[in-house]
Amino acid sequence: MWEYTDKVLDHFRNPRNVGTIADADGVGEVGSMACGDALKLTFKLDKQGRIADVKFQTFGCASAIASSSALTELIKGLTLEQAGKVTNQDIADYLGGLPEQKMHCSVMGREALEVAIANYRTGKTSKKILEGKVVCHCFGVTEDEIVRVVRENRLTTVQQVTNYCKAGGGCGKCQPEIEAIIARIRAEQPPAPPAPSGTAGPHLTTLQKIRLIEETVEKEIRPALKKDDGDIELIDVVDNRVIVALRGMCANCQVAQFTLKDVVEAKLREFVAPDLVVEESPS
Repeated sequence: MWEYTDKVLDHFRNPRNVGTIADADGVGEVGSMACGDALKLTFKLDKQGRIADVKFQTFGCASAIASSSALTELIKGLTLEQAGKVTNQDIADYLGGLPEQKMHCSVMGREALEVAIANYRTGKTSKKILEGKVVCHCFGVTEDEIVRVVRENRLTTVQQVTNYCKAGGGCGKCQPEIEAIIARIRAEQPPAPPAPSGTAGPHLTTLQKIRLIEETVEKEIRPALKKDDGDIELIDVVDNRVIVALRGMCANCQVAQFTLKDVVEAKLREFVAPDLVVEESPS
């Protein structure tokens, strides 16, 4: 029996946001019932371009249902740009971890979201299309997909690849090719330099960083600006760049640049990460 966290069991037994949105802005369908897992994700945007509602339908195991439920909770209120940065590891972390043999469930959720966003932006198919060379014909997994899960999750064995995307878990004929892909990627990756003693901080996933930035803006920055009838809006987060727009009295203030650096950037560096750089949105 799999060792599930209490949060996984909660989202399995009490899944959030189950169903479909009839007039959805984006629809994403991945997997197949023949392969054991299938997921349909639909979302609706508000006037500000943020995900106002999101629902899912999943055919699969407890991990698949819990991962889909967790994903919907994670992306509510985010812009599509922010939601698109959610990784399968963010989903697993939100659930307090998944058994490695079930990590493919979190990957399936990430893929469904990507298909739904692409459907919204292009108006094309809501179903996943295999692009590039298919390596695992049993489960329809391409070389690009294998490369992505290996790089994002720093996988080192064929079994890990199978756990994350099912490739190699059928007849096994593709396993030598998967081994070659892993070896090629490991050869391309330079060893990470050791962190200076006493300076290493906790690693933040993209989603954790965004959440912490939003929390800091709400609790530490906005109250200070509102004292002078000003306000701030978080526009986007790109790597270590935080793009914001000053509102209210702050928008046309002669000392706006000082506010950005001495208040906004200083607080974000203190409470989130010391390498963050704050930039003002051009619009």
